[in-house]
Amino acid sequence: MLQSMNKMILKLLSLSAIVAALLCGFATPALAQMNIEITGVGQSLYPIAVMRFKDENKLPTNITEIIRQDLARSGYFKNTENGNATESDEGTPNYKSWAARGADALVVGSVVQTGNGQFDIHYKLFDIRKSQGLGGLNLNSSADNLRAVAHKIADDIIFKLLGERGVFSTRLSYVIKDGKRYRLVISDADGQNIRNAMNSSEPIISPSWSPDGKKVAYVSFEDRKPVIYVHELATGRRISLSNQKGNNSAPAWSPDGKKLAVSLSKDGNTQIYGINADGSGLHRLTRGNTIDTEPQYSADGRYIYFTSDRGGNPQIYRMSAEGEQVEGAKRVTFKQGFVTSPRISPDGKYLAYIANVGGAYRLYILNLATGDSQALTDGTSDESPSFAANGRYVLYSTKVGGKRVLAAVSVDGNSKQVLSIPGSDVRQPSWGPFMD
Repeated sequence: MLQSMNKMILKLLSLSAIVAALLCGFATPALAQMNIEITGVGQSLYPIAVMRFKDENKLPTNITEIIRQDLARSGYFKNTENGNATESDEGTPNYKSWAARGADALVVGSVVQTGNGQFDIHYKLFDIRKSQGLGGLNLNSSADNLRAVAHKIADDIIFKLLGERGVFSTRLSYVIKDGKRYRLVISDADGQNIRNAMNSSEPIISPSWSPDGKKVAYVSFEDRKPVIYVHELATGRRISLSNQKGNNSAPAWSPDGKKLAVSLSKDGNTQIYGINADGSGLHRLTRGNTIDTEPQYSADGRYIYFTSDRGGNPQIYRMSAEGEQVEGAKRVTFKQGFVTSPRISPDGKYLAYIANVGGAYRLYILNLATGDSQALTDGTSDESPSFAANGRYVLYSTKVGGKRVLAAVSVDGNSKQVLSIPGSDVRQPSWGPFMD
């Protein structure tokens, strides 16, 4: 009903004490780091031996452990070697010996310090089952970029063994609430290497990555009301995308990055508008008498999915990206009575959303071709779903022990993990795109 939707929007847009926000440099590191707890794994794990990289002690960062952790978090692999033993990356391994040790794949590598703080990282991958080498990578890196190298190696392993792109080299954005302070941060895909994009004494909500991964749109309350900004991460420069009368909320990028869909209440009830990425060309896309909000573009950019209470309770609808006047809006969700927060998978096959079932807000996934839906969690306070760039995982916010944390679940529901920062609430996650 309309009253329920109004309460939902007011909850998202509630103001705390009015204090001006303070922007800080993007490169400023945060002290707190993520704790990762893997709470579920896939039913059939691929045994892999990731050996300690030779001469890794020369590095300030333990890349072997990062690779091992990435593979474990994928839900596909089981590390069979977790110690400090090394294996030569020259020549051919003894395939029979490794098979007897229970490994189906072998990773070996080495480190060479080249001077001026630079390192050459060499890695090779072997398929023990097929007794063949699968190639590897030779990477040069500075000391402060070694985590990115480790993630790139883990992505290469995923691709060579499973035939799909890994997402370890992508990034996350999310909001950390420490007391009365809010921080919009950017991190690696594992929640580590946290860097501040913005600090504020007022809420920050709804971060949304541009398709090229260079900008994040978000809603900030620093000006006594919700305003949509577009923030350039490399420089810290930002523009006020929409500062209309009333609420400005829920920015979502089009797949080509040229425009965004937003929710505005400037004409009374909250409706969906389109706007160019530079803030020009504002135009209205829905014209109902109820509440339309939370727009999301389809993967091909032809449609916009959104939440509306036009049928009585909030449900997900779909309309043309040019507006509902083109062919009307069609309802998409039918199985639960209260549904919000639509998110479309990168391949366009799935819709993730939050449903209120018996008072529990729970993450669901809908197969758009078949109409079948299933709960991905057994939570009661799930919110803000976001697909990984390869469509294999959904990141979301939930509550554990009274604190908000991030969690990730595979689309089949088998692999689950919780990412938390001790003493802090972590919320409003958004998973960034592939960067190349």
